[in-house]
Amino acid sequence: MARSGSRVLDTNDRFPDMDVQLIDGQRLKLPEGFGEGYAVVLLYRGYW
Repeated sequence: MARSGSRVLDTNDRFPDMDVQLIDGQRLKLPEGFGEGYAVVLLYRGYW
């Protein structure tokens, strides 16, 4: 898999700003959409 300008986040790193579209059509701004505390993000490529 090709990577461009990516790196693994380390402890205390800030999650990069992202604006993603959810399957119901709504949009979610990250990391603001996390709220307080911890979160798990799973990005799935739905079709090739």
